[in-house]
Amino acid sequence: MFVIVEVEEVVGISPKDFGKDLGPVVLSNLKRQYEGSVDEELGYVSLVLEARVDPVGKLMPRDGSTYHRCTFRLLSYFPEPQEVVPGEVVEITDFGCFVRVGPVDGLLHISQITDDFISYDEKNNMLVGRKTGRKLTVGDDVRARVVAVSLSAGGAGKIGLTTRQPYLGKLEWIEEEKAKAVQASVGSG
Repeated sequence: MFVIVEVEEVVGISPKDFGKDLGPVVLSNLKRQYEGSVDEELGYVSLVLEARVDPVGKLMPRDGSTYHRCTFRLLSYFPEPQEVVPGEVVEITDFGCFVRVGPVDGLLHISQITDDFISYDEKNNMLVGRKTGRKLTVGDDVRARVVAVSLSAGGAGKIGLTTRQPYLGKLEWIEEEKAKAVQASVGSG
C-alpha cells in the first residue's frame, strides 16, 4: 500500500549551493538521495513530497558544508503480507511471470498461478493451463495476494505473489468464475 512517511534528518548543503534559496536546494538533495531507493523501514520510496528546513545550520570542523535540520515527507510503497493488489504482467519466464505492483515488480511463480498444470509456451511468450487452456501473457491485468516481502537497504527488495485463491488471477478469469457462481445459484434456486 502507498503511505506517506514523515522523516527527520540533518541535511548537508555544499558550499557551491551557498547563496541559493535553501528550500529548493534541500528538496533537490533529498530527491537525489531518496527517490527510487528501497529501505526496510521506508519501503520503496517513490517521491519526496515536501521539505521544511531550519535556516540556521551548523558547521563542522574541516568541512565546508553547512548542516541543517530538516523534516520531509515521502510517498512510499510498502507491500504488506496478505494484501490483495492489482497488477499487470510485465514479463513471462519459464518459471512464472513478473507482475508490476505499484512501482515494483513481484514474482508470480508458476506454481502459484492456478491449480491447473501450467506450461511455458516460449514461441508465443505465454503461460498456458493444460486442462483449462487459460493463457497468461504480457499486458494481462491480474489481482494477486502478496505472500512474501523482503526489503533490504541498498537492494532491490523482493515480493512474492499468489493467484491460487478464489477471486484472484487474471481479471477475465475472475469474471468467468463470478458468472459461473451466479449461474449455479440461479440454477439451484
